[in-house]
Amino acid sequence: MKKTLILAIALTVSAISSQTFAQKTKMVGGAAMYPTKDIVDNAVNSKDHTTLVAAVKAAGLVETLKGAGPFTVFAPTNAAFDKLPKGTVETLLKPENKPMLTKILTYHVIAGRYSAADIAKKIKMGKGTAEFTTVSGGKLWIMMMGKNVVLKDENGATAKVTIADVFQKNGVIHVIDGVVTPK
Repeated sequence: MKKTLILAIALTVSAISSQTFAQKTKMVGGAAMYPTKDIVDNAVNSKDHTTLVAAVKAAGLVETLKGAGPFTVFAPTNAAFDKLPKGTVETLLKPENKPMLTKILTYHVIAGRYSAADIAKKIKMGKGTAEFTTVSGGKLWIMMMGKNVVLKDENGATAKVTIADVFQKNGVIHVIDGVVTPK
């Protein structure tokens, strides 16, 4: 009887742990994003983020984004980069443009781990808009537009969060449909 009870408790704990893990694991770009992996180790598997990964490598930010963090990353998809004027990505990926590329990429990062719920609280406290300082030192505003969470950059351009709360061991990723840029 005692062994059966212990086995039942162990199976229940295992099922709850598996269920919790599964709830936190999200699919992005056809790949599972595991909360036990870091931002880079997950992002490299997303077929929707190959341009972002190439840019992170070109900017020399791989080790930073593999670091302890925590970081909140607003990750533009390949389609988001495709919206930029023709030739922009290719130009930014050139070695001589590394400082500009780094500034743009770090504009998509906020120090700290901000879940969608955390951002929603800041929006409510900010009476409709939350202001964040990015790792690059710029300002980024996040607001609700209808049912969508939208980022607004220093130039007035916007990007919508399409997948929120992709938790990583060193932060969280929110997938966005546009590239935001600093002044």
